[in-house]
Amino acid sequence: EELTGGFEFAEVIRRYWEGHETGDDELKSAALRWLRGEFATRTDARKALGVRTIIDDASVYEHLKLMSAFVCEAGYKGLLVGLDEMVNLYKLTSSQARNANYEQILRILNDVLQGSAENLGFLMGGTPEFLMNTRRGLYSYEALQSRLAENTFARDGLVDLSGPVVRLASLTPEDLFVLLANVRRIMQDDAGALPDDALEAFMAHCSDRIGEAYFRTPRNTVTAFVNLLSVLEQNPGVEWSDLIEKTEVSEDLGEDLTEVDESTGAQDPGDDDLISFKL
Repeated sequence: EELTGGFEFAEVIRRYWEGHETGDDELKSAALRWLRGEFATRTDARKALGVRTIIDDASVYEHLKLMSAFVCEAGYKGLLVGLDEMVNLYKLTSSQARNANYEQILRILNDVLQGSAENLGFLMGGTPEFLMNTRRGLYSYEALQSRLAENTFARDGLVDLSGPVVRLASLTPEDLFVLLANVRRIMQDDAGALPDDALEAFMAHCSDRIGEAYFRTPRNTVTAFVNLLSVLEQNPGVEWSDLIEKTEVSEDLGEDLTEVDESTGAQDPGDDDLISFKL
């Protein structure tokens, strides 16, 4: 309870326990809604649980700290938070909106690097443009650029995995073969699994269609392979060799870097220099 918001958090946990002990599913559901940040107003939260606060954009980070402390009390080592598709921040057309998000990332980074966020880790996934673009990426925020700067000695095949940034290399054809084999292992039993020859034929087909993109940006390749396995599973009499040549696979053109439409909540782009400039 010594952490910010700890009293209300503890009260919600207590109310969930109370609902569990008394068989009150409505009370348990309300507690889970609060923990998931689904209450829109404090009035609703007070009526359902007797607490005066809710989890919103301004307090979500503090509540992640509380959740980390809670899971440690439950016997775990800590909490790891995964934030994927961070490129969506890069796509925001409003510099004000981007900087507000980057300030929160800076706060998280400082806490983690300085040890202020105990038993709490963050794994953020994004594209190189999201990190290094000096106009709209993390490097556009000077304080983040200095903290996320890479080791200058990590060049020419040398790596440094101790820093806050870890670059992921593109897959090789061998890596993709292993990936497809793991997908096969998940979706098929050993008795009816595709032979390795089928995987090699599928990869050759994809290479003929889209070239090196089939393993460098393999999202569409893996999707096509999953679709192939699904058809084979539901149509036992079909031979894999008859389907591979008919498999449609297209190159991943990086739709992730398209602009966020204003209808998603981005502010008017008028505060970004030259954002509306056209030739």
